[in-house]
Amino acid sequence: MLIVALTGGIGSGKSAVADGFARHGVPIIDTDLIARELVAPGQPALKEITAQFGDAVLTADGRLDRERLREIVFADPARRRALEQILHPRIREEVRRRLDGLPGPYCLVVIPLLAETGDYPFVDRVLLVEADEETRIRRTMARDGLSREQVEQIVASQSSPAQRRALADDIIDNSHDLEHLEQQIAALHETYQTLAGTN
Repeated sequence: MLIVALTGGIGSGKSAVADGFARHGVPIIDTDLIARELVAPGQPALKEITAQFGDAVLTADGRLDRERLREIVFADPARRRALEQILHPRIREEVRRRLDGLPGPYCLVVIPLLAETGDYPFVDRVLLVEADEETRIRRTMARDGLSREQVEQIVASQSSPAQRRALADDIIDNSHDLEHLEQQIAALHETYQTLAGTN
């Protein structure tokens, strides 16, 4: 099976692209969803995060306070790396597990921080979703209820567009309307089927 990593900066529209491929029947593995499952109450990763960051990162009912943790790690790169060391090996392991026995000629693995973490040797091809920075900032503010300053801090902590382009085999421009996006997805779907030997 051809394994395509889908990546892009915050607010670029990775979810919209993944949804578009899913409508073509392509299996999707989303590392953000895996990360949420890994930090559910009772999971070893949550215990490790609490040991590293203290009970202040938990809500009253024992769940991870994602907003509080985000504030801590974006203020301190060393603490962000500590969190990544807890989560990323577990995420990779779970992706590998889910890849086993997936149907179809190819699948999409959504890895937002591929350029930052890079350690996915089983990926065959990288698809980058791009949008201009102002569009990405506006989308993220609207989606997550964050201030412009918070979003700009996240953007600054991520890889630059040039660093992401250096990894990319294919690029989708998601600065325009949904029709334009769907056309690009349909064309790449054909390409990936051909590369996987089914066209």
